[in-house]
Amino acid sequence: LFAAMLTPSQYGQADPSYRWDTWRNCEYNEILSFYALHYWYTWQVTILGLGPIWMSNNEEVKKKTAQLLREGGVFAFGLSEKEHGADIYSTEMALTPHAGGTYLANGRKYYIGNGNIAALVSTLGKIADSGDFVFFVVGSTHGRYECIKNIVNVQSYVAEYALNDYPIYEYDILSKGQDAWDSALNTINVGKFNLGWASIGICTHAFYEAIDHASNRVLYGKHVTDFPHIKQLFTDAYCRLVSMKAFALRASDYMRSASPQDRRYLLYNPMVKMKVTTQGEEVINLLWDVIAAKGFEKDTYFEMAARDIRALPKLEGTVHVNMALIMKFMRNYFFAPAEFPEMPRVDEPTNDDFLFSQGATKGLGKIQFHDYNIAYQTVDLPNVNVFKGQIEILKEFLIASAGDLTAANEQAKDIDFLLTLGELFTLVAYGQLIIEYRNMNRNDIPDHLLDQIFDVTVRDFSKYALQLYSKPNSTAKQMEICLKMIQKPETNPVRFERIWNDYVYSLKGTYKMND
Repeated sequence: LFAAMLTPSQYGQADPSYRWDTWRNCEYNEILSFYALHYWYTWQVTILGLGPIWMSNNEEVKKKTAQLLREGGVFAFGLSEKEHGADIYSTEMALTPHAGGTYLANGRKYYIGNGNIAALVSTLGKIADSGDFVFFVVGSTHGRYECIKNIVNVQSYVAEYALNDYPIYEYDILSKGQDAWDSALNTINVGKFNLGWASIGICTHAFYEAIDHASNRVLYGKHVTDFPHIKQLFTDAYCRLVSMKAFALRASDYMRSASPQDRRYLLYNPMVKMKVTTQGEEVINLLWDVIAAKGFEKDTYFEMAARDIRALPKLEGTVHVNMALIMKFMRNYFFAPAEFPEMPRVDEPTNDDFLFSQGATKGLGKIQFHDYNIAYQTVDLPNVNVFKGQIEILKEFLIASAGDLTAANEQAKDIDFLLTLGELFTLVAYGQLIIEYRNMNRNDIPDHLLDQIFDVTVRDFSKYALQLYSKPNSTAKQMEICLKMIQKPETNPVRFERIWNDYVYSLKGTYKMND
C-alpha cells in the first residue's frame, strides 16, 4: 500500500496504481486514524521522510527509494533537534568535509518517528565550513547510526538518534543551500495536511462510540440522550465534525490544483493543520462531557482518542507557528482579491506533480485569493447572514486599527493579540471553503445542516471577539467594534430537532468495532 500510494507515477514502473494522489491519501489518512493514531503515525512520518527525496534532483536515491518502498520499507524525517525544536535555523547537525570529497556527519536528531527502522532517514544539517543547509539520507542499520531511545511511552516509535562520524558521499546528498531549506518547509506543507485528517478519523470513531454509550444509558429514569444539554453537546460536536471534513476536502482541491501562479493552498493547508486539529479537540471535549468517566475505561477507543487528539495540533509546527503563517495572508484576503477560474472538485486518479516542485518558500505576503464574498453570496440562510454581518464588522475593525499607527505597531509585536485576531480571520476562510464544498455536494450538507453549522460559527466568532476586546492593549475604538461583533445566532427549535433526529441520533448502533 505504501509503495502504491507514496510513489510518484514516474517511479512506479508504469503501474497505474502507483501515484501520489492527495484525494486518495486523504481517505487513507482517515481510515488509519479511525482505528488508531499509531497506525497512522507510521504512514505520516514516512510521508515526511519521502518529501525531501521526491523533491530532490538525486535520481539515484529516488530510484532506490522506489525499490525500498516496494520491499516494504518505511521512512523518517530527521528535522527537529532536542535543544531547538521547531527552530530549524539553529540546526546543529553538521557535515564536515573529509578526504576525497566526502563528509562526516555528526549530531543528534530528536522526536523522529520511524527512526528505529527507517530504510532511509532524510536528515537536515549544515555544511560545517560554509554554514549552508544540506539534506542527505542515512540508513538506520548503519554502524555509525545510533538509535538512542524511544522518547515516548506509546506504541509508536519516536526516536532520538545520533550520527557519529557517519560517512556521507555526494550521492547521499539530496539538496544544498536554499533548495535544502525550501524542501524542508515544502515537505512540511505536504505532511502537515495529514494531521487534520487524522483528527477527522479519530473524532468519527469516538462519535460512534459516544452516541452508542449515551443512547443506551438510563439515568434518573431517562435516556441520557433525552436531556437537552446532551442533545446540544452532540449536535455541536456533529456540526464541528462535518465542518472539519468539508473544509479539509475542499482544501485538497486547492492543493491538487496549485501552481506557481496559484498558491492559495498555502493559506488553506496550514488551516487544515491548525484549525481542523483544534476543532478535533473541541469535538472530543464535547463528547467527553457526555460520556464522562466512560472515556477513561481501557476497553474503549475513546480513552485513546482523548489522549491522542491532543497531539495533532502540536505536531509539524505548533498552532502558534501556523497561525503566524496564516496572518501573512490576511491583508490580501480581505482587501486585495484577484480573479481566478472557478475551482472544481479535484478527485481524478492523477499524480500531484506540483507538490514536489513547489519552489521557493518566500513571497507569502504577495499571494492573492479570490473574493470570499463569491461563496458567501451564494447562501441566504439566517445564521450565514448573521456571520456575513460579523465579517463586515471585522473588516471595519481592521481598517480602524490600521488608522491608529501607534497602536498598530505595538499590536503587531504582540503575538497574543495576533493569535486571537487570527482566530477571527481563520473562521472567515473556514466558512468560505465549507460553503464551497457544500455548493458542490448539496446532498452532504443541505440548507438546514449548513444553517446549524453556522450557528456554531457565529458563537465561535463572538467568543473570539470577546477575547480580543479583553486584551490589555486593545484600544477604546477596537473595544467598541469588538462589542458589535458579538452576535447571537438565529435559533430554530424545529431545525435543531431535525438535525438531532436525522443526523445525530440516527447514528446510534450504526458502527461497533469488532471485539
